[in-house]
Amino acid sequence: MHQIIERLGRAMAVLGGLVLGSLIILTCLSVAGRVLNTILHGKIGALAPGVSQYLLDLGVGPILGDFELVEAGVAFAIFAFIPLCQVTAGHASVDVLTKVFPRIVNRFLQMIIDIAFAIALILIAWKLYDGMLSKQRYGETTFLLQFPIWWSYAASLFAAVIGAIAGVYMAAARCYEFFWNRSVVRSRDGAEQ
Repeated sequence: MHQIIERLGRAMAVLGGLVLGSLIILTCLSVAGRVLNTILHGKIGALAPGVSQYLLDLGVGPILGDFELVEAGVAFAIFAFIPLCQVTAGHASVDVLTKVFPRIVNRFLQMIIDIAFAIALILIAWKLYDGMLSKQRYGETTFLLQFPIWWSYAASLFAAVIGAIAGVYMAAARCYEFFWNRSVVRSRDGAEQ
């Protein structure tokens, strides 16, 4: 079961990475277009108005609605990285105090943390679902591109549900580890926890 959840988390992380990479390219192209547009309206427009107007008519400039796409895509990407982070115990942690605790205490703490994460991820998915239904019901759209806002919520909800599944699995795995004193999940360095 752990391998299935980990593969699902990795697939979501790859998808999130592709979306994030696309957004980086989109942002760079939009900034470059904005700079070229400024130059074409400035010095080149004064020196070669025909060339400048020709390029402007081709559409040289910022990408319309770039910030709307970035806003929606980054939200999805964040949620897409959560499942892998959860299943590999990749969240940031401060282990200064816990290193001196016995193994059973650390397992108990990890169990409590993963249960809390599972609850939080379920609540996030639930509220995203409520938000998506609300945006869909009222037909809200983005300002420039006019695409329905609920699409962004649906994409983020998909990733959040996968995150919640990973969270519930990890909470169950940590409970099993604590109560039966058997390792299910490997630590970040590959050793049994």
